[in-house]
Amino acid sequence: MDVTAALERILPQVARPARYTGCEWNSIAKDWDQIEVKIALAYPDIYEVGQSNLGLMILYDILNREDNILAERVYAPWVDMEEAMRRAGLPLFSLESRRPLADFDIVGFSLPYELNYTNVLNMLDLAGIPPLATERDETHPLIIGGGSSTYNPEPLADFFDLFVIGEGEEVLLELVKAYEEWKRDEGEGKGGRKEFLRRAALIDGIYVPSLYDVTYHPDGTVAGIEPLIPEARPTITKRIVAPLPPAPTRLIVPYIEAVHDRAMIEIQRGCTQGCRFCQAGVIYRPRRERPPEEVVATVDEILKSTGYDELALVSLSSTDYSQIKPLLRELTSRYRDQPVAISLPSLRIDSFSVELARMLQERRKTGLTFAPEAGSQRLRDVINKKVTAEDLLSTAEAAYSSGWQRIKLYFMVGLPTETMEDVAAIVELVRKVLAVGRQHQGRRAQVSVSVATFIPKPHTPFQWMPLLDEASLGERLALLRRGLRGKGIRFSWHDPRSSLLEATLSRGDRRLGRVIHRAWQLGARFDAWNELFEMRLWEQAFAEVSLDPDFYARRERPLDEVLPWAHIDTGVRIEFLAAECESSLKGETTPDCRVRCLNCGILATFGNSICLTLPASLEAPTARWG
Repeated sequence: MDVTAALERILPQVARPARYTGCEWNSIAKDWDQIEVKIALAYPDIYEVGQSNLGLMILYDILNREDNILAERVYAPWVDMEEAMRRAGLPLFSLESRRPLADFDIVGFSLPYELNYTNVLNMLDLAGIPPLATERDETHPLIIGGGSSTYNPEPLADFFDLFVIGEGEEVLLELVKAYEEWKRDEGEGKGGRKEFLRRAALIDGIYVPSLYDVTYHPDGTVAGIEPLIPEARPTITKRIVAPLPPAPTRLIVPYIEAVHDRAMIEIQRGCTQGCRFCQAGVIYRPRRERPPEEVVATVDEILKSTGYDELALVSLSSTDYSQIKPLLRELTSRYRDQPVAISLPSLRIDSFSVELARMLQERRKTGLTFAPEAGSQRLRDVINKKVTAEDLLSTAEAAYSSGWQRIKLYFMVGLPTETMEDVAAIVELVRKVLAVGRQHQGRRAQVSVSVATFIPKPHTPFQWMPLLDEASLGERLALLRRGLRGKGIRFSWHDPRSSLLEATLSRGDRRLGRVIHRAWQLGARFDAWNELFEMRLWEQAFAEVSLDPDFYARRERPLDEVLPWAHIDTGVRIEFLAAECESSLKGETTPDCRVRCLNCGILATFGNSICLTLPASLEAPTARWG
């Protein structure tokens, strides 16, 4: 089929046709016939979301640096485009060459969020590729997955040939090399896809689910996860890169506004704060910094090659970057005569952020976001969020007095040990912040409040905790809706039903593959989008498969239960996580691991040289780069 001709007929009928045209500035189109290995990097959400994903940009850059590899992009088409494509018989295609996905050697899905799972199946089906791995053969592309959701890959085990556990910059190139060797052997008639998967299982960080058997106790809990062949390792340890590889400089510039429509550079990876609910804080350990000289040189190249007028210094906690003040001084001085705004997407709530807010005030105000997470000090101690109400109020004072009219605050409800008094404390704290804003900005002062439901995530100290029941969540949200009314406050919250699904998929085992498959058959897709999420489809799927979401989401698990992700090793010892869980119930906090090594297991797994330890003071040195 002539894809271009079909698109000319289809695109006038759909919203935002530029999602599907490709040819963006800095996109890379190689000669298809001259490249040995073709990889489609797939993101299971719409273009505007996927195009904002820095991880996908990094892999796109690294793969296309190799002469023998071609990497192209594909995103989930919105429902209007999907309908038009199915009517026209047009298979899902890549943006760069407009080749059908079925023509690629490898289709690699980025898996950042559980509510995107049905989109994976839908994209495969739209490409003419069987979603179930058992129904694919050597004529189909290899389907691989990576990203934060693969730290519990079991719910997706039925659909993927293999998973990359951890950071993909190095392991993906190793996998491609193994694939090239297998293809050469295939030409000599040696082995099939099973042979390649056997070889792939020997690569550190590669998990091949078909090479493992999972057994269950009569009560439905996991009894064991056992390798079926010698090449399959009992435990798959995540991959990390150190030092961080060079950041991409020729970022693709979309024709339509993306969710994060700006230049980005990752200044550090990992976090040392130790918040007990935070999966990213565990799976991205240890913390690694990009040298400030490299950041500045890279920023120069990014701005030259993209024309962006906003730059985000990306990190889980940007203010923990040891050279953040001198880096900001250098960047603001360097671009003083250019309309370049600098933003820090993740700010710690303390006096250090006050100085940073003032340093940035000379530039366009790009928004400030803080995450107290809980309203009361008692509950912040439980979750190890080491900030106080005074920290937040002093930070708000600095922001509003420096010209910001709006700040955004993130909270959670349903946290372990939470009471209605803790929820009421959110209202009290927000109103205090607004009062500070009114002192400096009058009626222009605003506080945006976003409240999420606590989801117990794998590999965190709270992985054994239950999701709060829907009735109790409803009571908490009702209290917040009443208390956060009025001018100056904007309040948004997550649907408790989607939280149930997220928690179920997050903590599930591979039996959930049948539920995901059936929900997709019933029409589930774009479950992360409120306007398309239909819980009734999932309820029907669970009923037909005879599984109960509450078993996975709302059941507190004993510390000695075999968890579905027990064979995935983040480098953090389960004993450390269990001790942190017990400390939380006592209201005991744990210090930042830059102050004192907590023996979490990272050093034993990856070696002492990998962990960046800093003095207890978080103040940057006075010299330019320290």
